[in-house]
Amino acid sequence: MNTNNDCIELDVREDIQLGKEPFEKIMNAVGCLNVGQALVLHVPFQPVPLYQVMERKGFDCQDEEVEPDHWRVVFYKRVGED
Repeated sequence: MNTNNDCIELDVREDIQLGKEPFEKIMNAVGCLNVGQALVLHVPFQPVPLYQVMERKGFDCQDEEVEPDHWRVVFYKRVGED
């Protein structure tokens, strides 16, 4: 997990390739976000079920397919959400 002032960056592609469930790692990263930071997540596929979880937690997302088997998903806390 890489952290800077603007975001926490987390790449779980290797975890998924090794058969490890990354959900807890992702939620831990979300819990470390400071006000104004985003979570940049690198995954091997579009994580549609995660979108619903994050929406309920007050996040919007922006995603892009970087290349086959590499999606970059950025989660932003909605304004006014705690």
